[in-house]
Amino acid sequence: MSSATRPLVIATAFAASLIVGLLIMFWAMGGVGKVAQPAAIGGPFQLTDQNGKAVTDKSLKGKPTLIFFGYTHCPDVCPTSLFEISEVLRAMGKDADKVNAIFISVDPERDTPATMKNYLSSFDPHLEGLSGDPAEIAKVITSYRVYAKKVPTKDGDYTMDHTALIYLMDRDGRFVSPFNLKRTPEEAAADLKRYL
Repeated sequence: MSSATRPLVIATAFAASLIVGLLIMFWAMGGVGKVAQPAAIGGPFQLTDQNGKAVTDKSLKGKPTLIFFGYTHCPDVCPTSLFEISEVLRAMGKDADKVNAIFISVDPERDTPATMKNYLSSFDPHLEGLSGDPAEIAKVITSYRVYAKKVPTKDGDYTMDHTALIYLMDRDGRFVSPFNLKRTPEEAAADLKRYL
């Protein structure tokens, strides 16, 4: 990708994520006149964390959960978002132990548990990286209404276009809203503590 097209790609990805975020908030608030109930966001899954341990949706219950979908080869949005989540967890102090912070791969072909473990070593140790077989990942992507698409590159490799939202789920695993990271870590931490 040339340096001239990179800002356009980033801006397009941001705009797409913003639109998806607004739609999710619209659905979460019941839409206009609550004519039709939207499909729920989230659902059952079984994935594997960076240590090779099985993790299910039931494993996350009892704590509020931040979920971000991305991939380890992501050049900009993913490391930035994971850094911002890490800063929120740092600002929470000991209360960070009472929150699940989950990074779910949209690129299961490359994101093995070992790859995830190495990648997440640069971020807060509370972050848990989940991957799995492509069918299970596809199921999770669908249940969370995530956009993810493989995009071939000229060198024969590929990148992934994907939704760049942070999902806030409550202690019972229900979707609350997209979690806003565009504020100070302390403000975001105070907001998150309301769901403990």
